[in-house]
Amino acid sequence: MGRTADYTNERCSIAATLEVVGDPWTLLILRDAFGGVKRFEQWQERLGVARNVLASRLKSLVAHGVMEAQRYSERPPRQEYVLTAKGRDLSPVLLTMAEWGDQHVYGLGNGPVHFVHKTCGHDFHPRIACEACGEVIDSADLKRVVHDTSQTVGEALEAVKVAAE
Repeated sequence: MGRTADYTNERCSIAATLEVVGDPWTLLILRDAFGGVKRFEQWQERLGVARNVLASRLKSLVAHGVMEAQRYSERPPRQEYVLTAKGRDLSPVLLTMAEWGDQHVYGLGNGPVHFVHKTCGHDFHPRIACEACGEVIDSADLKRVVHDTSQTVGEALEAVKVAAE
């Protein structure tokens, strides 16, 4: 896919995520998918990415179950790409990345896009909270527990692929 990094022998959930969506074009494709883009030509026009690169990234996202290709025209044959539940689960990741860029690249309040919570009308700033107690946490509040029996990224991705067949 044009990357030099190979995470298949790692035993790490972050590496596993990078193996699926870690390419910069892939993240921008996902950003636009959350914004309603579904068609190849729309991405190509918006991103200016080479057609072969875009085709490769979309094929990978479909292969990993992040997006699904749906035919919308028989003549000529055309398809659009929609986020699956697995793909929609990346929303908090992208929102958090956008917040980081706003804070540490543009300066808070100076970013090119901001989000407003529809229910209350206030600017939205993502925070991570404990599912059990609701407390907003940061990394100092967490204890890392390592499981020695975990699969490598490559083994885990292969298991997902086999299960999907």
